[in-house]
Amino acid sequence: MGAGPLAGVRVVELAGLGPGPFAAMLLADLGAEVLRLDRKDGAAIARAIGMDFAKDISNRGRPSVALDLKHPESVAMVLHLLESADILIEGFRPGVMEGLGLGPEVCLQRNPKLVYGRMTGWGQTGPLSRLAGHDINYIAMSGMLHTFARRNERPVPPGNTVGDMGGGGLMLAFGVLSAVIEARNSGLGQVVDAAMFEGAALLGTSVFAMMGMGLYDASCPGTHLADTGAHFYEVYETQDARHVAVGAIEPQFYSQLLKGLGFDAASLPKQMEAASWPDMKRRFAEVFRSKTRAEWQRIFAGTDACVSPVLSPAEAAEDPHAKSRGSFANAGGVLQPAPAPRFSRTPPGLSRLPPMPGADTDAALALWGVPEDRIVSLRAAGAIN
Repeated sequence: MGAGPLAGVRVVELAGLGPGPFAAMLLADLGAEVLRLDRKDGAAIARAIGMDFAKDISNRGRPSVALDLKHPESVAMVLHLLESADILIEGFRPGVMEGLGLGPEVCLQRNPKLVYGRMTGWGQTGPLSRLAGHDINYIAMSGMLHTFARRNERPVPPGNTVGDMGGGGLMLAFGVLSAVIEARNSGLGQVVDAAMFEGAALLGTSVFAMMGMGLYDASCPGTHLADTGAHFYEVYETQDARHVAVGAIEPQFYSQLLKGLGFDAASLPKQMEAASWPDMKRRFAEVFRSKTRAEWQRIFAGTDACVSPVLSPAEAAEDPHAKSRGSFANAGGVLQPAPAPRFSRTPPGLSRLPPMPGADTDAALALWGVPEDRIVSLRAAGAIN
């Protein structure tokens, strides 16, 4: 059991991809005792396709047990593990867990206080619930992909950060922890139905707020204050083909931006005069291309002009601010974000490196109260690796 504010919380994770492992990683980072249940043939598949599970940091912080969920002995063992668990995390399509004999009714009957966390793209109900999809599909249907576009250009998906990780894994972790708090008061668990497309929409709350106030026209993405429509909230190329990000919204910050760029504010249109933004963007772009990224960093260093270099992940880890806070770690030869957020009294930490599937089967099951003779029996039956 690790340090951190979630020490004492026990989680059973049925291995999946993307948001489910991310949610489990977040819980493990903060000290929860997470047991990852991988496929029995997971290690063999990894070797066959050349995957290096030791570098999959989304699996950090927790041991791995390899088992065959289609084997009745494995199902019985999972139910035994859930008796002492606070949370179950699963990311199968709706109906799969029920088909395995591990649906919510069965699991909650075994442990009435269990929080049953379900992670899907579309949710457990609705006409799309049983269809396949990926991050790009979920954020498209949430309304959020539409907003990631410059003026008169097609939307650009922001990797898998909005659907899979933010709208999915982070929302699932938030949901199951909320339910655990409630269960400790009521004595009753419940199902947490986390859908990536709904989580992505929730992350777009500010967009809906601006729409409601008449400050965002959804028919014209890329023309507003915070979506690259404004010249003072944009990314510009520098002389050395690098980039800087500008976010000088407030007037006092904008004045420092103009000073650093060498503009006379008196000779320019008013900052919030939207009709002037396209021309001002062209003028800003020309100036930013006159110097290298490093030169602009020096010019704006120590100011509130809200100008930042656009760093690669490797550069971000080497930045003095990140290094001063230990914002990144290099564990097992893999660069990775350190656990966050910060806690003053119960600090989290990287408790263990990502394991190969099944690397900890015997030891982990023993820690969760499975007797040695049953482990031997499970292996003899082919239920575990």
